[in-house]
Amino acid sequence: MKRRSAIKNLVIIAGGITIFPSCSGDPAKASIELSHLDISAEDEALLADIVETIIPQTANAPGAKDLNLHLFTLKMANDCHTKEEQQKFTAGLKAFDAFVREKTGAGFSKMNAEQRLTTVSGLLEDGNATDVQTFLKITKRRVIQGFTHSKFVMSDMKQYELVPGRYNGFFPVNS
Repeated sequence: MKRRSAIKNLVIIAGGITIFPSCSGDPAKASIELSHLDISAEDEALLADIVETIIPQTANAPGAKDLNLHLFTLKMANDCHTKEEQQKFTAGLKAFDAFVREKTGAGFSKMNAEQRLTTVSGLLEDGNATDVQTFLKITKRRVIQGFTHSKFVMSDMKQYELVPGRYNGFFPVNS
């Protein structure tokens, strides 16, 4: 009887030892696994702020950060874009805060919502084709795509009605 419990405990301990390294993720890496992009946790937090600027939270709707659209953007950039676009996306994300600091004198995370919106819209309308602009264009496109395909929009905002319309089983017929 004691031999069975000892073997069972040994198997549980061995299983725990093999699973434990996968549970302790690197805190400096992004929270999702990306095979083509090298994104840190700070970059992910900055992207979450940028995404929240594009689609902010309102009283009636959750913001982009609440819908995890920054993770959707990262996954789509990792899986659906070419190597060149991925490199520009990563370079633009890494250079974004320094670029904003150079233009405005303050870091993007320290700005209020109005300043963030002005900064992002100004960068999107600028005519130069820099990595920061390529990054913002990809981000804006993927955020809008993610929002329009989110569960909130598909189930709460859009009320679908089947093609023939509603069936009214009780309809008075005059003869």
